[in-house]
Amino acid sequence: MQTLKKIIGRYMQSVTLFLVIVLLALFLYIQIIHERKQACETAAETFSRIEQLLEKNQEELVETKKTYRQTCLHNAEAISYILEDNPSILNSIAELKKIAALMEVDEIHIFDSTGCIYAGTHPEYFGYTFDSGEQMMFFKPMLTDKSLRLVQEITPNTAEKKLMQYSALWSRDGNFIVQVGMEPVNVLKATEKNELSYIFSLLRVNPHVNYYAVNRETGEIVGATDLPGVGRNLSEIGLDLSMVAIYQNGFLASVNGERSFCVFKEAGENYIGRVISCRNLYQRIPPTMAALAVCLITIAMILSYVVTRYMNRYVVEGIQSINDKLHSIALGNLDEIVDIRSSVEFSELSGYINRMKKSILDNNRKMSYVLGKTNMYIGVYEYNQHMKRVRITEHVPKILALEAGEAERLSADYTVFREFIADLRQNPVADETCVYSCRDRYVKLEEISDEEEIFGVIIDVTEEIEKRRKIEAERDFDPLTGLYNRRGMERKLSALFSEPETLGHSMIVMADADNLKVINDTYGHDAGDVYLQEIAGLFRDFGSGNCAAARLGGDEFLLFLYQYGSEQELSDAVALLTDLQNNSFANLNDRLRVPLRFSFGCSLTGQSTDYEKLMKEADERMYEDKRERKK
Repeated sequence: MQTLKKIIGRYMQSVTLFLVIVLLALFLYIQIIHERKQACETAAETFSRIEQLLEKNQEELVETKKTYRQTCLHNAEAISYILEDNPSILNSIAELKKIAALMEVDEIHIFDSTGCIYAGTHPEYFGYTFDSGEQMMFFKPMLTDKSLRLVQEITPNTAEKKLMQYSALWSRDGNFIVQVGMEPVNVLKATEKNELSYIFSLLRVNPHVNYYAVNRETGEIVGATDLPGVGRNLSEIGLDLSMVAIYQNGFLASVNGERSFCVFKEAGENYIGRVISCRNLYQRIPPTMAALAVCLITIAMILSYVVTRYMNRYVVEGIQSINDKLHSIALGNLDEIVDIRSSVEFSELSGYINRMKKSILDNNRKMSYVLGKTNMYIGVYEYNQHMKRVRITEHVPKILALEAGEAERLSADYTVFREFIADLRQNPVADETCVYSCRDRYVKLEEISDEEEIFGVIIDVTEEIEKRRKIEAERDFDPLTGLYNRRGMERKLSALFSEPETLGHSMIVMADADNLKVINDTYGHDAGDVYLQEIAGLFRDFGSGNCAAARLGGDEFLLFLYQYGSEQELSDAVALLTDLQNNSFANLNDRLRVPLRFSFGCSLTGQSTDYEKLMKEADERMYEDKRERKK
């Protein structure tokens, strides 16, 4: 066994170690939360910059498109003037190409008044009309309105599906339509600046951080700093679109096989997200935790040493002094005085020990006094192998109903007394602990012993046992009808079905009083109680002793018919119930006699021992009978 000094030392070490671990765990948790918060704030700042860049680029794109549309239209107008002044150029593809080069346009197409190309820089398009394709049909309204000056949005052309921007207008004389096509180089460059992958590349500083733009509907990655991921589905890199939608404040996931912290935000038709590896996110935590651990362990060791030293000085040494005094008292030196005054607590403890020592000296006198004043019959006996006689208190003969001579004989020799106790133990009371039957009385007997001495206590519990049995008996019967209640019937059935071989031919009957509500509503609830008592009287007297009847509650009854000689006898019993069902009357008072009616259903036991199932079957048949009787 360890000394208190060692126990306190180990306890202090354990406590300080535990506190260090708890503080480190708490600080680690705070650090992790802080890093995640920082990651969320950084992501929010980045997303804000992205939105600003997108807004700025969008404005630039709109302006570029507007300028480009005007340039296209001006070029078409200039070419129209040239062709009107020198119509012969219409017949020279080479001259038209020179004009296209001078005007920095890629295509020139000349349409006649019917909307058919008959001249231009690309003879392969000759014969195309405004009906030749969706792109061409954009200019068809010009055939009916010569005042139109149209500029088409950037779209793939009909022949080569090449991105072009076309403008068209009528010549001043109204003889032909000039259409100019230009590749929208500047517009496409401005559009590229709006590409999320391009914007991400401008923002990326940390190589451990990736940015993604994901379509909200399909989960397709439409832009990323992780270029191989563009065009793939979000699930292919380890992310779930539902998590992106739900966890707007960041979540952990395995992205491309690496544990990462992800923050996403809704941006128009997409989610934009920042993904940083946990290894990089938490890289500052290990050195910080190591430094903190060193500091905490140093402080803990100092505190442990100081506390342990003072505990030993003011507690352990005082306890040791008290132990020495108590050892002397245990050896029989009751004159020993305990007087330790190193603290208020030890001073009080010394006083309590001295008072306890005095109490021990007065113990026998107090015990005799208490046993003599109690209203309970409590007897005490004691004997050992070195003392032949048994010491007994005055109540022992009364409790055991011993005569004077018999009490003297038993107390004169412990071997005779021990045999008497052994015979007493042969009559235990069922469901009781250490309670035995003794000459129409009930006694509780308990003993304690060491190797040589026996000490026993005998208590008269006759009144207590009888009261309890009376309560248990009342518990199992219905106070209104005198039949078993539900609990009593379950105990009865459980006992009978525990020995199925003794049941013989048996049957469960479920019955239900008819017209009870009418009786209650018409004549009052007292009359209803009489009605139930009359039915209970029929069931109580039914079956010549081989029937257990119970009121389960309300107007519901149960009969268990058992130990019948054959199924025919059970059939006769059912017939008798049917006769009672239709031909009985109840006297509600001296002047009022009403028909006594009930519905019932039966279930033969057979080989079954599941009485609950049988009750359910009988109950279903009873309700069938009730429905038939109401027709």
